[in-house]
Amino acid sequence: MPEGHTVHRLAAALRAGFGEQRVRTSSPQGRFSEAADLDGWVLANAEAVGKHLFLAFVPDASVDAGAPVTRYVRVHLGLYGSWTFAGEPGFATVHAIGAPRVRIGEREEGLDDGDVDWRRIVPRPTTRLRIAGPQGLADLTGPTACEVLDAAGRQAVIDRLGPDPLRADADRRRFVDRVLASRTAIGVLLMNQDVIAGIGNIYRAEVLFRARLDPTVPGRDLTRGMVEGIWEDLVPLMEYGARTGRIVTTQPEHRDIEARIVERSRGTRQNGDEDPDVVPREKSFYVYHRQTLPCRVCATEIRSADMAARTVFWCPRCQTVRSRRAAWSREHPAAPWALAPERSERP
Repeated sequence: MPEGHTVHRLAAALRAGFGEQRVRTSSPQGRFSEAADLDGWVLANAEAVGKHLFLAFVPDASVDAGAPVTRYVRVHLGLYGSWTFAGEPGFATVHAIGAPRVRIGEREEGLDDGDVDWRRIVPRPTTRLRIAGPQGLADLTGPTACEVLDAAGRQAVIDRLGPDPLRADADRRRFVDRVLASRTAIGVLLMNQDVIAGIGNIYRAEVLFRARLDPTVPGRDLTRGMVEGIWEDLVPLMEYGARTGRIVTTQPEHRDIEARIVERSRGTRQNGDEDPDVVPREKSFYVYHRQTLPCRVCATEIRSADMAARTVFWCPRCQTVRSRRAAWSREHPAAPWALAPERSERP
């Protein structure tokens, strides 16, 4: 399932490709009949809130986004949803977001979308929504949710979500207060979208390692400073992810230490894996999918267990602090969070 930074990248790609343009909308699969009602409308905005994408449509460019007539297409990709793009050179900043990451046209014609006229590409039978503009198109397949909402419906979804670290309007106090009031383990709370929006399994595992927190510690056992520290660490990590499409949580001095990862059958894929200039995935994480391998910091074997219906990963030596982060710092002066580079360079 894409994490929050990916959905913010998706919103930016849709704004760049279709923003303030009159578009054609259709549902080749036939399961999103509301697409016909929006055909010919203008895409006024695309925004992400956690893992939810909202596409704001207005009947004419003279109508402001947010006017009573505005309709919002809410999309949640879930485990299997994806957007794929095709169009003129420079149309989209990405070719695909979600799973599977293939280009429009590859399956039908065996060709890269650079070798085929995007206007002639036939949608896959599974395409829930197609958006076509003057310069390109985007196809949505396999989402968990795809529905049309009015302003009240959009707000109702947002109101039940926790704050999103990537949004300028996020209120981190809501996150901090919710954690400190809960008996639930911090590893569970971080995966609860009602507590904090946009965090997935990778960010959960990695930010807890960087904070030196045992995933099983109840939220109420933490100090306010520790919970605020989680938020403060997530913001630049997710900003980096939104900017590059990659999750990288390791400090440069640790990346070549035990540079391995325990791959699944498909592997832990990230955007740009084929680019030799990016941090490879086997060097990107401290604990995520590194179970049974030595910790990059203390050499203790990384463990894994089921938590909140997902697998959590942690180092049993590094992640032992329950109430005083400073104690770990004195014992382990090489803590990654203590060595964080300047914000402009920090992954």
